[in-house]
Amino acid sequence: MVRDRDDAFAWDGDDDPTLDARATPIAEEPDGDETVSPASLPEGWSAVGRGSEQVETTAVDAGESVPPAADGHGGAGVASAEPPAAMGNAALLATGILAGVYLLYAIGWLVGGLRLREVAQFLVSDAAYVIALWLAVAAPVVWFGATWLLTRSSRPWVRYVWLGAGVLLLIPWPFVMMGAVGR
Repeated sequence: MVRDRDDAFAWDGDDDPTLDARATPIAEEPDGDETVSPASLPEGWSAVGRGSEQVETTAVDAGESVPPAADGHGGAGVASAEPPAAMGNAALLATGILAGVYLLYAIGWLVGGLRLREVAQFLVSDAAYVIALWLAVAAPVVWFGATWLLTRSSRPWVRYVWLGAGVLLLIPWPFVMMGAVGR
C-alpha cells in the first residue's frame, strides 16, 4: 500500500469546491433598477491592499484636514485608537525575571526585618517597628506596580530602566548583612 507523505495533512472531502476559501463567491447581477455603490470607509480611514481603489474616497483623501487621532501622531491630549503592541519574548522574559527579583526582595525584607526584631526593641517602639517592617516588605511590590502602571505609554527601555533602578535601590540590606540564619 503506497501512501502519500502529506496524507496526514488532508481530510476526506478536501477537494470539495464549496470549501475552497480562495474561491470568489458568485455575485448576483444587479437588476436594471438597482445601483451598486462602492464600499466606503468612515472619515479618517484609508483603504490599502487589493481592491482599495474601489473604495470611495474619504474626507482625508479629498484634501480636508486630518483629525488629530488619525494623523498617526495621536494629537495633543487625544488617546490613540491603536492597541499597544504586544510584548516580545525578550521583554516578557525580562519582565518575569524582574518580577521574581522584586518578589524575592519582598521576602528578603520580611525575613531580614524579623531577624532584627530583638535589636530594634532598643531603638524604636514595637508599633513603629511593625509599621516600618510592613512598609519595607511592601516597597518592592509597590515599586514594581507603580513602574508598570506609570510607564504604560512610554518606550519599553524606560520601563526597564526604572525597574533596574528599583532593583538597585531596594536591596534588602538586613537579609544581606545577617543572612537567613544570622550571626
